[in-house]
Amino acid sequence: LLTVVATTLSGLLLAWEIMGATSYALIGFWWRDEHRVASGLTAFLTTRAADLGLYAAAAAALAGGAGLALPDLVNAHGGWRDAVAAGIVVAALGKAAQLPFSFWLSRAMDGPSPVSALLHSAAMVAMGGYLLLRVAPLLQVTGLATSVAWVGALTALLLGAVAVAQSDLKQLLAASTSAQLGFVVLGAGVGAVSGGAAHLVAHAATKALLFLVAGAWLSALGTKRLSALAGAGRIWPIVGVTGTVGALSLAGMAPLSLWATKDAVLAGAREESVALYVVGLAGAALSAAYAGKLLFLIWRPLSAGAKGAYDEEEIGTRSVGWLQRLPLLVLALGAAGLGILALPPVGDTLARGLGGRIAPTGTPVELIGAAVLALVVLMVVARVRLPEPRLLRGWLGLEVAAHTVLVGPTLRLGELLSRFDDRILDRAVTGTATAALALGRRAAHFDVGVVDGAVESLATRTRRLGQLARRPQTGLLHQYYLQAVVILAVATVVLVVVR
Repeated sequence: LLTVVATTLSGLLLAWEIMGATSYALIGFWWRDEHRVASGLTAFLTTRAADLGLYAAAAAALAGGAGLALPDLVNAHGGWRDAVAAGIVVAALGKAAQLPFSFWLSRAMDGPSPVSALLHSAAMVAMGGYLLLRVAPLLQVTGLATSVAWVGALTALLLGAVAVAQSDLKQLLAASTSAQLGFVVLGAGVGAVSGGAAHLVAHAATKALLFLVAGAWLSALGTKRLSALAGAGRIWPIVGVTGTVGALSLAGMAPLSLWATKDAVLAGAREESVALYVVGLAGAALSAAYAGKLLFLIWRPLSAGAKGAYDEEEIGTRSVGWLQRLPLLVLALGAAGLGILALPPVGDTLARGLGGRIAPTGTPVELIGAAVLALVVLMVVARVRLPEPRLLRGWLGLEVAAHTVLVGPTLRLGELLSRFDDRILDRAVTGTATAALALGRRAAHFDVGVVDGAVESLATRTRRLGQLARRPQTGLLHQYYLQAVVILAVATVVLVVVR
């Protein structure tokens, strides 16, 4: 909420950091599990690396004379404005789990499902896309809009393919989240602010619904494997029906919410570039594919062998309670009806509120075509087993690439620096300390044997002279007179000799 209402980069940074810390705490919630803690660290460090862009943007905004107010960033001078835009784009892409940062969202699925439904579907990742929507005018004037649009379109396409290949329910939902946020980023890049914002809100309801459905089945069955969910919709009908609403909305079926919002974004892409439109349309088709994969699995008729996994005793001890069902019903309404935000005049008002231009909306033919495309893909998925290539199951090898290109070299550099420290710096420090100790011992010997001896000898002689000087001090007056006569006599002799 603080991110949503922030009007300056300083306020935005505060909220941005809180979200990152909260995400880390969520993923590593079961802190005794080293794998979950490692997943939290991976997510935290990945997003933190991207977050540096926001600090760079704030510094560039001040250097460019624009101040930190978000609406004033377009007023930065010269190249500083480009630096501001670039920093914001990097930070937003990292938070929204867009390419090449997407892999952190896969590791984030090790967190508990209920809070993941909020933080990793409708809040944290959404804020990356939301920030780009808010600074869409800045993207347009700096020339970064096209690059942002392509990142969003490619994320929608490639992470859509990743979602299709998943055999784990939460991994499928995570990949689809990155893909759907790709449409939001695409909308920001092509200036379809109303479509992107509407898609952001509608997707939040849809994906939070599906995450809670996943959590309900996880608590009932104790597994996230898709194969274990076969026929689950028949056993828990309310969960199954609400999950179906979410899946059909995700697929872009009319008249559910994401049908209209995707088309609003694609209409803006069509005005910008035919190639962008084609890639985005392919991403929309993949949305129907991974949604259909889930949909047909949960309603698949149970075979005689599979029914044993759902006997009455098992269902009775692992039921889905009303506290789990009630939020599903509320979110299902949002998943069904929030597409109205993308349609005029609501969409126009939304665009003006976010400072964007009024983007073109899809024609009736395009809207019908989008629904037909989703229906055709669903029919194909119902009859064809979708492939699950290893590369796609592993999220395009993005985490491996990050370890190979960044983490590995950084660790090796750290090892080299550690060896340099141990073998050279430590030896130099130890050698210097040893030499200093030896010099200190010699100085101490000189001090004790020479300086102290000289001082003590001088003190002894001074004491003797003092003793000799005290002898004439007898206190007898006639002796003082005699001493005076002697001194005068000696002085006289000296004077005579000198003259």
